Amino acid sequence: MPRNTTARRLTGLALPAFALLAMTQPACAMQREPAYAEARANGTVGERVDGYLGFTGAPPAGLRAVIDDINIRRKASYADRARAAGVTIEEFAFAQGCILIARTSPGEKYQAPGGSWQTRGSGAPQLDPRCPAVG
Repeated sequence: MPRNTTARRLTGLALPAFALLAMTQPACAMQREPAYAEARANGTVGERVDGYLGFTGAPPAGLRAVIDDINIRRKASYADRARAAGVTIEEFAFAQGCILIARTSPGEKYQAPGGSWQTRGSGAPQLDPRCPAVG
């Protein structure tokens, strides 16, 4: 698909994705279970550009299962929401990745467009140029 068409499709996802993200606050709260919250706070885990969580290095024993479970739940949610929006799971997950990276807090890790792990500072994170406008 040409880049401008992809950008239009992703921009069309931005508003619905924000609305759906607001409706999933209980799911986000579940993701803040102690092992996940600690891994996110210490930089072991960060938001990837593809909408899933990733490890910034070798994860401690037991954490992989927690993060895998969160990613499985995310994929199931993305699949349902992508189907409703008439887009692919990958397109929807990418748009969610943009939103989730934009919502990181200072000190949290996120994946920059080139794939490197960055630590969020006080300014906005680096977003992929294909990201829809995120408020």
